[in-house]
Amino acid sequence: MKCKDLPDRYARQVALPEIGANGQKRLAEGRVLVIGAGGLGAPALLYLAAAGVGMVGIVDDDRVDTGNLQRQVLYESDDVGRPKTEAAAERLGALNPDVRVRHHATRVDAGNALELMSGYDVVIDATDRLEGKFLINDAAAKAGKPLVYASALGFEAQVAVFDAKRGPCLRCLFPEPPDVPALTCAEAGILGAVTGMAGSAQALEAIKLVLAADDSQSPFQPLLGRLWLLDARSFRTRTVSLPRDPECAVCRQPSEAIPLISAAPREIAAAELGEHPEALLIDVREDEEWASGHLPGAVHLPLSRLMETVPDLPRRETYIAYCAHGIRSQAAAQLLAEAGYRPVFSLRGGIAGITDRALERPARA
Repeated sequence: MKCKDLPDRYARQVALPEIGANGQKRLAEGRVLVIGAGGLGAPALLYLAAAGVGMVGIVDDDRVDTGNLQRQVLYESDDVGRPKTEAAAERLGALNPDVRVRHHATRVDAGNALELMSGYDVVIDATDRLEGKFLINDAAAKAGKPLVYASALGFEAQVAVFDAKRGPCLRCLFPEPPDVPALTCAEAGILGAVTGMAGSAQALEAIKLVLAADDSQSPFQPLLGRLWLLDARSFRTRTVSLPRDPECAVCRQPSEAIPLISAAPREIAAAELGEHPEALLIDVREDEEWASGHLPGAVHLPLSRLMETVPDLPRRETYIAYCAHGIRSQAAAQLLAEAGYRPVFSLRGGIAGITDRALERPARA
């Protein structure tokens, strides 16, 4: 296909030597999933569709309200009250009929994340709640998909690319969600143009990932292992390196061992173990980890086995799951709670955070 045979719609980007006709063909074959159709997702979706990305997926369970219109540029006043996915799909179809749009009016959770991501080449996290970003990160790592991350609040924004196959993931930067929920845009405020910049940057990174796929000679360098930071008050930007954490509880594991949890269960600190002398301690690490040492009186129930079936456990007033660093135990605590074992706690920081004093906890008969 020669440049002159391409639609005029793409002529300006086809003229770029780094893209050309072959690059435009790659874009037409590309598939990008955007989770969140709000302040970040709206500009990202517009630029993906305008660039001719062949398939665009939209995931959002919200409806348009008047407060969205200040920054969510996909929507108009007449869209207020409509499901965002429906209004967004209609707008993208009007912008570029070449693009196939799939819309999913749902919220991503541990049960549907992998299914939603299947069939796409790149995932964009355009959500605004930090707790959900950890689930999306873990699911992308498990699915082997590159993830374009962004967050924006007030006058500040940040963008990065995470890919467990080639570099760090979100948990290399933040091993766990904060104990105190982070503020949202509704609580702290946001300037619409800031989300526009961050969402556009996400679209740019996704386009670069599609163009560079399986091409070792590609001139494009995604923000893999780097975090781009913007302070719009002074328009200062900087890019910092994000090294991969060799002890990361997610991306250092084989994909099948990565647990998915919709929301972090209640946690307990090592110093609080003595307050629960009747608790059943459940070690969810694998056999070789258990053999290297474990807490006195603990029951060994590897997460890999627990994910297949939850066995009958002795009835206790409290259950405390633990692993090496406190990540797998969160998934185990969720599974145990769903099976009727309550209350279930996850040991914060895992056995790595246990002090000698805590290890002196006597074994139960």
